[in-house]
Amino acid sequence: MRVLIVVPVALLLAAAWAPPARAGSANVAALQVALWSKDVYRGNVDGLRGPATSSALRAFQQRAGLSADGLLGPRTRRALGRHGRHPYASRVLRAGKVGWDVAALQFRLAAHGFPSGSVDGGYGSHTVSAVALFQRWVGLAPDGVAGPATFRALAARGVPRVPILLRGPVRAPVGDRFGPRGLRFHAGLDFPAPYGRAVRAAAPGRVVFAGFDSSGFGNLVVVDHGNGLRTRYAHLSRFGVRRGRWVAAGTLLGRVGATGSATGPHLHFEALIRGANADPLPVLS
Repeated sequence: MRVLIVVPVALLLAAAWAPPARAGSANVAALQVALWSKDVYRGNVDGLRGPATSSALRAFQQRAGLSADGLLGPRTRRALGRHGRHPYASRVLRAGKVGWDVAALQFRLAAHGFPSGSVDGGYGSHTVSAVALFQRWVGLAPDGVAGPATFRALAARGVPRVPILLRGPVRAPVGDRFGPRGLRFHAGLDFPAPYGRAVRAAAPGRVVFAGFDSSGFGNLVVVDHGNGLRTRYAHLSRFGVRRGRWVAAGTLLGRVGATGSATGPHLHFEALIRGANADPLPVLS
């Protein structure tokens, strides 16, 4: 006998947002970006003040003729130049702005599921698009300009969480994970796998896209699972489904490939909640 368990939509959406278990600091991320700009730091912009960040800060202070105490005082901030100026949320941000506050904003956007390309302290077109997407998500006018209302919305939201269990989409170990990678933010999971290995649906749903994506995903399948949850399967070599088909968990969607911007055969897998990227790893069964 099969028992159908119906979970209210409101409960699913509530479960999809929760405080992060180990969140990086936007200010530490902005410091890491500033140190990147001075060629003394080459780690991940993850907002975590570890030995690499502290060592890079002391190296910069020594090179700048300051006391190498590892403390971020006013003289160190001035020596960092434009990447050390403007505390977060101290001014309205729009295209063309550069500063500490821009890097902190980019880091916060990525943590909330709206990565803007590079976290580099420069308010370019990718940051404008990420801000507009977040604004639309929270019901603000999507003008791509970050002002007080956008800062408040970022402060009020937790990190998106996938509200259901997902089946592993391919028989392969996880390679690159969700999160910071250098100056960029990896918005999904990579599964290095042999060319042609089967890629399967992580949960039941309807195929809403099956075709070539020119933004870098290459051959891409997108499945809508309802309640705002979608999954993406990128860089495929072949398709196993067409748009509009209803699929069960485990249905063949395609085959592993290296189309788009991939440098080798692997599956890039993403989970999105109403358009916000979320880490699928905690819910993979």
